[in-house]
Amino acid sequence: MLKENINDLIALATVAEERSFTRAAARLNVSQSALSHTIKGLEERIGLRLLTRTTRSVAPTLEGEDLLATINPCFEKIEARLQALNDRRAEPAGTVRIAATEYAIETLLWPKLSPVLKEYPSVNVEMVMDYGFTDLATSQCDAGVRYGEQVSDGMISVRIGPEERMICVGAPDYFADRGVPRTPQELDNHRCINLRLSTHGALYAWEFEDEKGQEIRVKVKGQTCFNTINPVLRAALDGHGLALVPERLAAADLAAGRLQICLDKYSPYFPGFHLYYPSRLRPSSAFEVVLGALRERG
Repeated sequence: MLKENINDLIALATVAEERSFTRAAARLNVSQSALSHTIKGLEERIGLRLLTRTTRSVAPTLEGEDLLATINPCFEKIEARLQALNDRRAEPAGTVRIAATEYAIETLLWPKLSPVLKEYPSVNVEMVMDYGFTDLATSQCDAGVRYGEQVSDGMISVRIGPEERMICVGAPDYFADRGVPRTPQELDNHRCINLRLSTHGALYAWEFEDEKGQEIRVKVKGQTCFNTINPVLRAALDGHGLALVPERLAAADLAAGRLQICLDKYSPYFPGFHLYYPSRLRPSSAFEVVLGALRERG
């Protein structure tokens, strides 16, 4: 009876947290119908409706909120205790979920973590591609990666990468055909490759800085638009126009002569990537391994 109740209460807490039977079922690795049957059985045993279901959402009733307020702290204490016991093991173990952009994952996280994960076979890492500044609790991630200036107050922030800057690049054939812009304002006469970030909604305005440190924002136009940075670079290599990309991402193509830079003096440096996580988080042994591998030194 106790086992049955605990499993059903875990199911209830998961549905309430996800606000969705579909997402909760995926998280619990059960079918949606089985999960619905579990919740219905729990409600019948208690004799109260615990969830309000509509075609679009699921939310706890007052009775459900009252029950969740009692059981959720208990589950958190159990989880923390299990984590503490796990940390006593000689070998670091556990799973760390990190939300980051594709660029950060490919150029920073994976190169640093790949060799370390071979040393610690019981440490698992799950990387979640995210351009939306999603809340860590919502994405169920232990940590996230953002540029230093974008980390919210109240978070612990650790620098994991060098300073960055966005640079304007184009293929040699494009510059030969259309000329080289001398100022950001001249981009209005050029074909540019746009980026639409979920954090902005609208097209990303290209940002530069003049010799006095004053910001210059330019809305560019062109034939193509993407919502991640790697296809933007690919389109620039194929000669579809100018692109504003991270310098590190374009470094190999610049060195090989496949791309050329313009507006160099208008491209300032800014704080690079930081790993951030809640100050209340008690780092697990697995998290300590990941943090040690990512921390920027020097």
